Amino acid sequence: MTDIEIAQNTKMDKIVHVAAQVGLNEDDIEQYGSYKAKIKLPLKTTKATKRKLILVTSINPTPAGEGKSTVSVGLGDALRKLNKNAMIALREPSLGPVMGMKGGATGGGYAQVVPMEDINLHFTGDMHALTTANNTLAALIDNHIQQGNALGIDQRRIVWKRVLDINDRALRNIVIGLGGPMQGVPREDGFDITVASELMAILCLSENLHDLKARINRIVIGYTTDRQPVTVQDLQVGGAIATLLKDAIKPNLVQTLAHTPAIVHGGPFANIAHGCNSVLATQTAMDLADYTVTEAGFGADLGAEKFLDIKAPVLGKTPDTIVIVATVKALKLNGGQALKDLDIEDLKALESGIVNLTHHIKSMAQYGIPVVVAINRYTQDTEREISYIKEVCEKIGVQAIDTDVWAKGGDGALDLAQAVVKSVEEPANFKPLYSNDAEITEKIQTIVTKIYGGAHVEYSKKARNQLKRFKKNGWDKLPVCMAKTQYSLSDDPKKLGEPHDFTIHVKSLIPKLGAGFIVAMTGNVLTMPGLPKHPAALDIDISDDGKISGLF
Repeated sequence: MTDIEIAQNTKMDKIVHVAAQVGLNEDDIEQYGSYKAKIKLPLKTTKATKRKLILVTSINPTPAGEGKSTVSVGLGDALRKLNKNAMIALREPSLGPVMGMKGGATGGGYAQVVPMEDINLHFTGDMHALTTANNTLAALIDNHIQQGNALGIDQRRIVWKRVLDINDRALRNIVIGLGGPMQGVPREDGFDITVASELMAILCLSENLHDLKARINRIVIGYTTDRQPVTVQDLQVGGAIATLLKDAIKPNLVQTLAHTPAIVHGGPFANIAHGCNSVLATQTAMDLADYTVTEAGFGADLGAEKFLDIKAPVLGKTPDTIVIVATVKALKLNGGQALKDLDIEDLKALESGIVNLTHHIKSMAQYGIPVVVAINRYTQDTEREISYIKEVCEKIGVQAIDTDVWAKGGDGALDLAQAVVKSVEEPANFKPLYSNDAEITEKIQTIVTKIYGGAHVEYSKKARNQLKRFKKNGWDKLPVCMAKTQYSLSDDPKKLGEPHDFTIHVKSLIPKLGAGFIVAMTGNVLTMPGLPKHPAALDIDISDDGKISGLF
């Protein structure tokens, strides 16, 4: 059966019963139908727990698939089977990948969060609220200019873009305000995908409504004609924008196929944003459960690094264990085996490609946190291939666990869960990758050399000028969020495996003061993706009685 057929054939518990598992009653939640709810904040009561946090990340993603969300769900279910009080905290899917190429973000097989159709489509409306809030701010900026421009905003230096939660390359660069004086002031503009909006990052890093509004007010929307930054606070519309997000800030409660409580909230991409679910989602899960399983987007070079260097300081908690997900197929693809041949045993390709996994293990170990590897099994994987991965990991002091969650759900992750329960009790000595007092260039160099394994960083003339202005404006003490291709450790998506001595090319820098970091745009990464030749939308349909098909 397909993922959606498995989900549709599983009976869900009412969301009030799911909430009761973690001590929440009907007054603690706002129901969105029978199987979804928002958790009211702040929680009336919290449990005194050990609050063990498990971060799930992976090797660099490939077309062969890695199954990070699937393993996260299966691990959460397995911990419950071991009678552990566990919850899962995941990101919300974007409609861009759902209708495009990557797919959804609810796991797969018998390790899914449900209702998967709702979560992958409109869910509780968070993405729409973010889109509306972002575009309301854009409209207010243009209206301010139309009505006299009291702040002296230079329309050529507006950095706030409009957004849409769908892949649409035609909107990357546009001209607005055409048609005469009553239609606005003409200027160049463009669209990002909603998950790249600074408002998404702000929503995911805010600790409460007060913090949300304060962060929104710090957003730099553009510059004056004498290059002074203009913020939302200057426009005096922070309260209005925060009001549009009053419900979106509340974490969403759902369940897995095995009825494990799951929080699905916030969805920044890790290649163009910080790639982690919300601080409130993770904190709420830790308040309610002894073990929280959470994930970071794409590979450890992106999502996990940003979780540890950007999210963890706000959360006030670092992971007790990091789980790195890998598949035999993906490692063989990294080792040069053709995509069409991945079902064929090839130990030579596996030997060549496993360097991608060992690189991520070593880069995560720098943080002083125990690491466990989850080998996400496919039917075609051979015992010799699985054994080889285990042997290589054992030689560098890391346990690799054969995991079969797609076919078996939590039962396929019991060994992984036992290893994680043991691992979280090991001493962790967290070491930040860099000091925020370091120069921006030093932070970027540190990430490039210690996490990516690169040698050099090359800055465009535009980026060099921005570095000077940022230091003058006092923005140089913020952490750095690298916008980089997810497919390679380098900024060239074709360089698989473990490339060496490469150069990262920084094209530009974007101040995101509300989010609290500086974005470094590298290579050819895009903040508005395009649709593939055969988008997933071509395979999605709905019957006359409302049954959806083709949604994975």
